[in-house]
Amino acid sequence: MTVDDRLKKIGIKLPLLPEPTGTFVHAVKTGNLLFLGGKAPRNDDGKFSIGKLGRNMSVEQGYSDARNVGILLLAVMKKELGNLDRVKRIIKILGMVNATPEFEDHTKVINGCSDLFVEVFGEKGRHSRSAVGMGSLPNQITVEIEAVIEFE
Repeated sequence: MTVDDRLKKIGIKLPLLPEPTGTFVHAVKTGNLLFLGGKAPRNDDGKFSIGKLGRNMSVEQGYSDARNVGILLLAVMKKELGNLDRVKRIIKILGMVNATPEFEDHTKVINGCSDLFVEVFGEKGRHSRSAVGMGSLPNQITVEIEAVIEFE
Protein backbone atom coordinates (compact mmCIF):
# COMPACT_ATOMS: atom_id res chain seq x y z
CA MET A 1 0.00 0.00 0.00
CA THR A 2 1.40 3.42 -0.94
CA VAL A 3 1.43 6.31 1.51
CA ASP A 4 -1.18 8.09 -0.64
CA ASP A 5 -3.40 4.98 -0.40
CA ARG A 6 -2.96 4.98 3.37
CA LEU A 7 -3.89 8.67 3.57
CA LYS A 8 -6.99 8.03 1.50
CA LYS A 9 -7.93 5.05 3.70
CA ILE A 10 -7.74 7.14 6.90
CA GLY A 11 -9.58 10.05 5.27
CA ILE A 12 -6.79 12.59 5.00
CA LYS A 13 -6.62 14.98 2.06
CA LEU A 14 -3.46 17.07 2.01
CA PRO A 15 -4.15 20.81 1.95
CA LEU A 16 -2.66 23.40 -0.36
CA LEU A 17 0.25 25.12 1.36
CA PRO A 18 -0.05 28.81 2.12
CA GLU A 19 2.86 30.95 0.99
CA PRO A 20 5.46 31.54 3.73
CA THR A 21 4.72 34.74 5.65
CA GLY A 22 8.34 35.78 6.11
CA THR A 23 11.81 35.48 4.69
CA PHE A 24 11.98 31.69 4.73
CA VAL A 25 10.98 28.61 2.74
CA HIS A 26 8.82 25.60 3.68
CA ALA A 27 11.78 23.20 3.63
CA VAL A 28 15.46 22.83 2.78
CA LYS A 29 17.05 19.70 1.31
CA THR A 30 20.64 18.81 2.02
CA GLY A 31 22.00 15.39 1.12
CA ASN A 32 19.25 12.89 1.98
CA LEU A 33 17.75 15.09 4.68
CA LEU A 34 14.75 17.38 4.44
CA PHE A 35 14.44 20.05 7.12
CA LEU A 36 10.85 21.27 7.44
CA GLY A 37 10.22 24.71 8.89
CA GLY A 38 7.73 25.15 11.71
CA LYS A 39 4.05 25.02 10.80
CA ALA A 40 0.99 26.29 12.65
CA PRO A 41 -2.51 24.82 12.93
CA ARG A 42 -5.31 26.35 10.91
CA ASN A 43 -9.06 26.06 11.41
CA ASP A 44 -11.48 25.05 8.66
CA ASP A 45 -11.83 28.73 7.72
CA GLY A 46 -8.07 28.99 7.14
CA LYS A 47 -7.42 31.15 10.20
CA PHE A 48 -4.82 30.16 12.77
CA SER A 49 -5.95 28.15 15.78
CA ILE A 50 -5.06 30.38 18.71
CA GLY A 51 -5.03 29.91 22.45
CA LYS A 52 -2.93 28.89 25.41
CA LEU A 53 -2.83 25.35 26.77
CA GLY A 54 -3.59 25.36 30.48
CA ARG A 55 -5.69 28.52 30.16
CA ASN A 56 -8.30 28.38 27.39
CA MET A 57 -7.34 25.27 25.38
CA SER A 58 -7.73 21.64 26.43
CA VAL A 59 -5.16 18.91 25.89
CA GLU A 60 -7.60 17.33 23.39
CA GLN A 61 -7.81 20.58 21.41
CA GLY A 62 -4.02 20.85 21.45
CA TYR A 63 -3.69 17.23 20.29
CA SER A 64 -6.07 17.96 17.39
CA ASP A 65 -4.06 21.07 16.48
CA ALA A 66 -0.80 19.09 16.55
CA ARG A 67 -2.36 16.48 14.24
CA ASN A 68 -3.48 19.31 11.97
CA VAL A 69 0.11 20.58 11.85
CA GLY A 70 1.30 17.05 11.06
CA ILE A 71 -0.98 17.04 8.02
CA LEU A 72 0.56 20.35 6.88
CA LEU A 73 4.03 18.85 7.34
CA LEU A 74 2.97 15.89 5.17
CA ALA A 75 1.88 18.39 2.50
CA VAL A 76 5.34 20.01 2.65
CA MET A 77 7.02 16.59 2.33
CA LYS A 78 4.90 15.76 -0.70
CA LYS A 79 5.59 19.13 -2.34
CA GLU A 80 9.33 18.81 -1.80
CA LEU A 81 9.74 15.10 -2.60
CA GLY A 82 6.96 14.65 -5.16
CA ASN A 83 6.00 11.34 -3.58
CA LEU A 84 5.59 10.46 0.10
CA ASP A 85 6.89 6.95 -0.57
CA ARG A 86 10.35 8.55 -0.80
CA VAL A 87 10.27 9.15 2.97
CA LYS A 88 12.79 6.72 4.44
CA ARG A 89 12.37 7.83 8.06
CA ILE A 90 10.97 10.61 10.20
CA ILE A 91 14.13 11.51 12.12
CA LYS A 92 13.00 14.15 14.62
CA ILE A 93 10.24 16.55 15.41
CA LEU A 94 10.33 19.60 17.64
CA GLY A 95 6.93 20.50 19.06
CA MET A 96 6.41 23.86 20.73
CA VAL A 97 3.29 24.37 22.83
CA ASN A 98 1.90 27.79 23.75
CA ALA A 99 1.26 27.07 27.42
CA THR A 100 0.94 28.51 30.88
CA PRO A 101 3.91 27.95 33.22
CA GLU A 102 1.88 25.38 35.18
CA PHE A 103 0.94 23.28 32.13
CA GLU A 104 2.50 19.79 32.23
CA ASP A 105 1.05 17.83 29.30
CA HIS A 106 3.19 19.07 26.41
CA THR A 107 3.96 15.52 25.32
CA LYS A 108 0.26 14.60 25.19
CA VAL A 109 -0.36 17.57 22.89
CA ILE A 110 2.52 16.83 20.50
CA ASN A 111 1.45 13.17 20.37
CA GLY A 112 -1.15 14.43 17.86
CA CYS A 113 1.62 14.82 15.28
CA SER A 114 3.67 11.82 16.42
CA ASP A 115 0.68 9.48 16.33
CA LEU A 116 -0.22 10.70 12.83
CA PHE A 117 3.29 10.02 11.50
CA VAL A 118 3.24 6.47 12.88
CA GLU A 119 -0.27 5.94 11.46
CA VAL A 120 0.87 7.13 8.02
CA PHE A 121 4.40 5.71 7.82
CA GLY A 122 4.36 2.79 10.27
CA GLU A 123 7.75 2.11 11.87
CA LYS A 124 9.38 4.67 9.54
CA GLY A 125 7.23 7.26 11.30
CA ARG A 126 8.72 6.62 14.76
CA HIS A 127 11.07 9.47 15.57
CA SER A 128 13.03 11.23 18.25
CA ARG A 129 11.23 14.24 19.63
CA SER A 130 11.28 17.27 21.83
CA ALA A 131 8.05 18.74 23.21
CA VAL A 132 8.53 22.05 24.96
CA GLY A 133 6.39 24.81 26.42
CA MET A 134 6.63 28.39 25.26
CA GLY A 135 5.40 31.57 26.92
CA SER A 136 4.01 32.60 23.54
CA LEU A 137 4.12 31.65 19.87
CA PRO A 138 3.64 33.83 16.75
CA ASN A 139 0.08 35.12 16.38
CA GLN A 140 -0.79 33.31 19.66
CA ILE A 141 -1.00 29.95 17.80
CA THR A 142 -1.46 26.91 20.04
CA VAL A 143 1.40 24.81 18.66
CA GLU A 144 4.23 24.99 16.17
CA ILE A 145 6.03 21.89 14.92
CA GLU A 146 9.09 21.40 12.75
CA ALA A 147 10.62 18.15 11.50
CA VAL A 148 13.70 16.49 10.00
CA ILE A 149 13.06 13.75 7.42
CA GLU A 150 15.40 11.28 5.73
CA PHE A 151 14.41 10.49 2.14
CA GLU A 152 15.44 8.20 -0.71
